[in-house]
Amino acid sequence: MSDDQTTKPNGPLLLIGCGRMGGALLAGWLAEGTPAEQVHIVEPNIESVAGFIGKGVHHHESLERLPDDLVPEVVLLAVKPQMMGDALAALPSWPAERTVYLSIAAGKTLGYFEQRLGAGAAVVRAMPNTPAAIGRGMSVLVADARVGEAQRALCTGLMQAVGVVDWVEEEAQIDVVTALSGGGPAYVFLLAETLAKAGAAAGLPEDLAERLARVTVAGSGELLHRSPESPETLRRNVTSPGGTTLEALTVLMAEDGIQPLFDRAIEAATKRSRELAQ
Repeated sequence: MSDDQTTKPNGPLLLIGCGRMGGALLAGWLAEGTPAEQVHIVEPNIESVAGFIGKGVHHHESLERLPDDLVPEVVLLAVKPQMMGDALAALPSWPAERTVYLSIAAGKTLGYFEQRLGAGAAVVRAMPNTPAAIGRGMSVLVADARVGEAQRALCTGLMQAVGVVDWVEEEAQIDVVTALSGGGPAYVFLLAETLAKAGAAAGLPEDLAERLARVTVAGSGELLHRSPESPETLRRNVTSPGGTTLEALTVLMAEDGIQPLFDRAIEAATKRSRELAQ
């Protein structure tokens, strides 16, 4: 069976919410060849969908205005977590063998959806991150027991439109994923911010320090993306014996350096993710 048969939708796609992440996904689907007329969007903010309407997608201002005969192959739930209850309450009921629900809402568990959609619903949770906006995101998915292999492949294909996809079998691991890759872009941006401040404190003009930090972090990330070598190997390649980089790494890799700090940070974010899911 070809990739197109396993990962491309054959039926309608229903996108509920077209904010930044929903819009990024939709743009990715269209760029990969999903027919625009196959996509239905529910989004009250016309400005969010204006560019897509011109491409031929179907726009509905509310769930109540969906066609009565619409049976979507995938319902992509991209509304804010605090709006999810209202969205689910207004959804029609579709058979699990024909429709899979794919949620990108943080903190909304499989159990949450089962309570509101019924125990027979086929539900997948996805945790993407913000680089999806440029097609370089990381998404990790987990499914309930009703999701079939074809539906898993379809959800994989849809999320691959904005980057790399992986799966976990234990939903509890999504909390760690949220802490690591969900929040990860913020940690990288903080690294650039911190490097710039350190450079300015050491005597560089602030604008030069910021530019050096920005380009260095971005370039290093691209090198990491393209290289088959591990992060450890790439780090060692930059570190000359007795050189300046080694002096800095001696500080950063000390017992009270960056590793225990990140261990605590990821632990704190994981704990908060679990609290929000309650």
